[in-house]
Amino acid sequence: MGCCQSLCSDEHQPLGKDGAQPPQATQNHRGGATTADNGGAGGVAGGGIPSFSEFSFSDLKAATNNFSSDNIVSESGEKAPNLVYKGRLQNRRWIAVKKFTKMAWPDPKQFAEEAWGVGKFRHNRLANLIGYCCDGDERLLVAEFMPNDTLAKHLFHWENQTIEWAMRLRVGYYIAEALDYCSTEGRPLYHDLNAYRVLFDEDGDPRLSCFGLMKNSRDGKSYSTNLAYTPPEYLRNGRVTPESVTYSFGTVLLDLLSGKHIPPSHALDMIRGKNIILLMDSHLEGKFSTEEATVVVELASQCLQYEPRERPNTKDLVATLAPLQTKSDVPSYVMLGIKKHEEAPSTPQRPLSPLGEACSRMDLTAIHQILLSFQEWTQQMKDMLDARKRGDQAFREKDFKTAIDCYSQFIDVGTMVSPTVFGRRSLCYLLCDQPDAALRDAMQAQCVYPDWPTAFYMQSVALAKLNMNTDAADMLNEASQLEEKRQRGSGK
Repeated sequence: MGCCQSLCSDEHQPLGKDGAQPPQATQNHRGGATTADNGGAGGVAGGGIPSFSEFSFSDLKAATNNFSSDNIVSESGEKAPNLVYKGRLQNRRWIAVKKFTKMAWPDPKQFAEEAWGVGKFRHNRLANLIGYCCDGDERLLVAEFMPNDTLAKHLFHWENQTIEWAMRLRVGYYIAEALDYCSTEGRPLYHDLNAYRVLFDEDGDPRLSCFGLMKNSRDGKSYSTNLAYTPPEYLRNGRVTPESVTYSFGTVLLDLLSGKHIPPSHALDMIRGKNIILLMDSHLEGKFSTEEATVVVELASQCLQYEPRERPNTKDLVATLAPLQTKSDVPSYVMLGIKKHEEAPSTPQRPLSPLGEACSRMDLTAIHQILLSFQEWTQQMKDMLDARKRGDQAFREKDFKTAIDCYSQFIDVGTMVSPTVFGRRSLCYLLCDQPDAALRDAMQAQCVYPDWPTAFYMQSVALAKLNMNTDAADMLNEASQLEEKRQRGSGK
């Protein structure tokens, strides 16, 4: 299964507009998401997670390259009953899109209400749900994309290194925290919890896919895994209970202990026979604490009890695993042996001008058209002449401090080398794939004209080309702030 299986699982989790109720109308607003962000993602909430919103089908179609098969990240590929796609919105945010079959949720209102119910959750242990789409027969869920694969891939199909013991303990603990959060917040049922539902984010931290908080369909089954791993009470009555979730968590603990799929009945036989060492993953090469392993084995045994009432609750899971956490100062990506993932620049905090929009999209052709226009040059000349006029007026009124400021602005802008020249040459370097030179010119333009938004915009593009995404986002916001300040100063 690909890095998205967890994304692709039948789970969703996440946000809501501060507890807002689902919309009464279920038809999609075809203009885009139902938030201020027209790029297809909701307004940013706390922690940088977008607000839960409704997406248009066209937004998601564009994000996934027309739902290309190359973008499928479902566990079973194109054979999965509900496909999950990797996509990217116009604001450059990566997303996971779960596409249901047409008749999985025939009632659009019911689907919207279920999605909103899951969407109001937000937690850093969840791959959060950020939106949905009800457009005609289409039923889709949109979640945060987790770029570093699933627990199943790291445990069962690893290529570089197996997961070390301390990281396995962290995975168990973090997922227990996620389940406890959901239970505490009134949504204790998680459908088909397994190693494919555990995803790793850009920092390598494990997260629980939100897709499991929702069934695959209105009347669909809650489990799609092998019957040997299914809670016994579900086999009897077809119902999922909080205790069923605990049972499934026990199977995940078995995966973490053994590094392979072991049917719970077989594992319990090994545990009863005191064959704990035989249960442990040989790829650990003995590099684990026997005492800690004994605690985890005992917890797994409790979770897998036949009688639901004999299983621990989520708070018990957290309390048992918390004392086992070691290497708390070591980042997860280090323990996983992966490179820290850097996201693309986030959406600016305020609306952008046409030039700002073009820079945020890194649309060099559009930037060229704007810088080619006469307007940018005439605005510089106007600013320079206005500064001289204000300086003369302040001098006559003996407001010497203001006069100094205005004259300094006139002198800085009116040098022999125009900042426009640096700005235009910066773009030329970008078009010739020379971002280092482009950044130098953009910085020189800023030196000549410290408050010129274009200088900051061009720096943002150059920095993005150099994969310095955080700095690029900062520059983009700085430019928009300068534009806003300029508009206020001119009374616009």
